Amino acid sequence: MKIFTSIWMVVILAIILLGVRVHNNDYVKTLRYKTWDYFQTQYPRETLSNLVTIIDITEQDIKKYGQWPWPRHLIAMLHAQISGSKPALINYNILFSEPDRMGGVQYLKTIPMTKETRELLHNKLLDTDKVFYTLLKNTKNTILMMSVKNEYDNILPSTTNIIQKGNALPWLWNYSGLVPPLSQFAAAVEGIGVNVTAPEPDSVVRKFPILIRVKDKIYPSMIIENIRVINQSRAIKIITEQHGIDQVLIAKDSGIPVNHNAEMYIHYTNPNNYIHLSADDIFTKNFSADQIKNRIIIIGLDAAGVSNLKDTPFGLMTDQVLSAQALDTVLTGKYLIRVPQADTYEIAFIGFLGLLLVFLIPRTSVFLSVPLLFFILSSISYASYYAYVYKGWLIDPSFAIIFVFLVWSHSVYNNFARENRLKLQIKKQFEHYLAPDMVKKLQKNPELLKLGGERKNLTIMFSDIRGFTPISEKYKNDPEGLTRLINRFLTRMTDIIIKNGGTIDKFMGDCIMAFWNAPLTTVNHQAKAVATAKQMTLSLIKLNNKFKAEGLPSIKIGIGINTGEVLVGNMGSDQRFDYSILGDAVNLASRLESSSKEVGKTIIISENTVRGLDKTKFKRLPKIYVKGKSKSIGIYTLRK
Repeated sequence: MKIFTSIWMVVILAIILLGVRVHNNDYVKTLRYKTWDYFQTQYPRETLSNLVTIIDITEQDIKKYGQWPWPRHLIAMLHAQISGSKPALINYNILFSEPDRMGGVQYLKTIPMTKETRELLHNKLLDTDKVFYTLLKNTKNTILMMSVKNEYDNILPSTTNIIQKGNALPWLWNYSGLVPPLSQFAAAVEGIGVNVTAPEPDSVVRKFPILIRVKDKIYPSMIIENIRVINQSRAIKIITEQHGIDQVLIAKDSGIPVNHNAEMYIHYTNPNNYIHLSADDIFTKNFSADQIKNRIIIIGLDAAGVSNLKDTPFGLMTDQVLSAQALDTVLTGKYLIRVPQADTYEIAFIGFLGLLLVFLIPRTSVFLSVPLLFFILSSISYASYYAYVYKGWLIDPSFAIIFVFLVWSHSVYNNFARENRLKLQIKKQFEHYLAPDMVKKLQKNPELLKLGGERKNLTIMFSDIRGFTPISEKYKNDPEGLTRLINRFLTRMTDIIIKNGGTIDKFMGDCIMAFWNAPLTTVNHQAKAVATAKQMTLSLIKLNNKFKAEGLPSIKIGIGINTGEVLVGNMGSDQRFDYSILGDAVNLASRLESSSKEVGKTIIISENTVRGLDKTKFKRLPKIYVKGKSKSIGIYTLRK
């Protein structure tokens, strides 16, 4: 249907697609994230802070030192060994939310440790939790984790002062409750943060919430607690604007770039770039001092059945590796930035592209629209790639590419459909009035047919049957026979006109109106019209011989030819029109045909047509007056 190939259907498609992007459903998000995952894997972060060391509690460690969870005194011993090497910070990606149920003084004798550690533990051996508490308090460089849960519980005051400018609560991820560490451990450490990743439609971890909310309270993540402790700051300031979280500041001019939900995008590096030590390496001192000293230590589980593996663009990673990736993103300053207004900017840009395509494609040929498509798609792709690699900006090219391709495809299809309709219209309009090769030329280049009318110099011919009334009288009881006779005559004359490049304008009963030099330009159109008239008279002689043999009446004709400027194009009403001509030159050609009977010649040619031709082939006749002309007209006929 024509309505489906109209420009308005393209506009409707663009609006629907734009609405899908505004709705931003999970499919749109996943497509966007997968595009950024590709960027991450192809161009990972190369810069490392060289300040992070990961300590894994492995399967071999559990086999050697006992099943998990370990007795608290074993964790205390691990902590003592690490803190003895003077790290900058120690992070536990392990939740100490319950008292130790497995430890005891008797186990300490079986654990290898340094003399200093043994003396420290024996001085504080009230219970194993107290041993661990004492170590935490004495080292003063530990960050413990909290976990979230769906049950409404443990709405605790945050250990970190949160300052709000604007209301940040509606923009933060909201959880029902918390699972904090034991209160005695919480009182002994420098910071406590939530260890939680941002929910994603495909469960791939790409960002960390820097802050979360539980009811009306805000809690920091372990990542921002590390940065706060390093900067010796006592507070975190949140600046909220109309579009969401705008800034999260640790100090006056120092903060972490976040999106409107206070999420930080992880700029991944190859996970093998980090230093990994096992718990056994620590217990046996199988490490170098520079692997611990002045570094941020992240401790977690890496044993089958007890570790928590999460999907990332680089495959499965443990919690401690994810924390290292996020923390190192901050330490290196190689952020991936998605400004809070990014969605608005992208939607506005897509809308602009839609308007551009709707305006340009209908006015562009297919040969130009294909390079235009590749230019737009390659520009979008390169711009997003350049922004990611050189600026760390996360720009979504995926939906814009799909949007452009679909709108372009519909628009180009409309062009094909419109051109096909135009070709069919041209064929329908001219196939009976032009030579087939001329119709094909018009179909290939419809611009040759300037619709609506143009001024052009044409040669016009009118041909009419003489004595038609007596012939029709003979067929008054046989109108079908008269029709067959006239059709045979008109068919023979039409073939000659078309063969000589003429255009049949119309049939008016027994009269033929034709012209040359439109819609296609015809060289020597005057000569072609004259040659056609001569061929028509010769062909009529042969046709009359056939009619005589069949007992049919003979036919005589009169032909009038004139050349002049006329208006040629589609003429008629909005409901119905035909390709035709208008002008004084047309009227004169008709008058010459009518005058041929009085002059007594079959072919009457105006001096306008003869001008420029070989006049030796023409015989000049006395000037005549025609209806509608005050001056006499010079006329010619063909010499025999």
